Amino acid sequence: MTEERPVLVATEADDITADMVITELNRRDVPVVRFNLADIGEGLTVSARFGTCPAPVVGQVRTSSRTADLTRVRSVYWRRPEWPSFPHLSPDDSRFAAAQVRYGLGGTLYALDDPLWVNHPLRIAAADYKPAQLALAQQLGFTIPTTLVTNDPAEAREFIRTQGDAIFKTLRWTPYTRDGVPVTGWTDPVTADEIDDSVRIAPHLFQARVDKVADLRVLIVGRHTFAVRIDSELLDWRKDYSVLTYTVEHLPDSVDKALHAYLDRLELVSGSFDLTVDRAGVYWWLELNPNGQWGWLEKKTGLPMSAAFADLLVQGDRR
Repeated sequence: MTEERPVLVATEADDITADMVITELNRRDVPVVRFNLADIGEGLTVSARFGTCPAPVVGQVRTSSRTADLTRVRSVYWRRPEWPSFPHLSPDDSRFAAAQVRYGLGGTLYALDDPLWVNHPLRIAAADYKPAQLALAQQLGFTIPTTLVTNDPAEAREFIRTQGDAIFKTLRWTPYTRDGVPVTGWTDPVTADEIDDSVRIAPHLFQARVDKVADLRVLIVGRHTFAVRIDSELLDWRKDYSVLTYTVEHLPDSVDKALHAYLDRLELVSGSFDLTVDRAGVYWWLELNPNGQWGWLEKKTGLPMSAAFADLLVQGDRR
């Protein structure tokens, strides 16, 4: 069945956040074509032509049950789809096939000019560099922690000793296992004595620790701002969700405007910001996740986040 002006939702097989938005779109009788990039060759087919008519791209994306005319797509919700890995192929063949999917299927979707993207994958990728995030935040007037990015052990030790109370966090979350057990990278305290020569292998991010009283997760969707205060005794609140308490927060107007300006500079229409508040009431900028989690916050606070995403996707206005 070919859908009329559908919303494309590119997401992994099981994603509660995407489900919440799709449920809201279904409630409004808005056609949705959901797919995962990893399903290419099985439940997903793409056919696209270029240079055959005034439209830059003509073609279809087809799933096992639905078809989207690429010239009629209303908007695209890019919600962490999985790229295929082709484990049944040889290493060389799997790398080759994965590259063709990324630059063939991905390139075709990226070429769509008319739909609203939430968010465009190339804009997500460009926004995902923490050093660049910090620099932009400072330019826009945010207070940021003193930060060092280095692979020089001596520089790292000096920085940590100078700060007195410092933390380490990864430059990008990356899934991996140790002895077969999945592990993740938290924000952790670090001392100068812990720094050894292995730091030389790759850049590390060290920061002065903020004497915080609470954390904030701020979701922006279009022109809507949803700010939630997260109270806990944890340095990294993600370590234990069971001890967290949530309160709807109303940001100062200057902070709200600066967050919207931040997304505008990056050509994003949505993003999840992590801020923290110190004992003097100063809001500190920590980082942006251009495709962050928010579904549990709607359930905890009742804030209409999924409805705001649906509003944006239904409107489909790139402006």
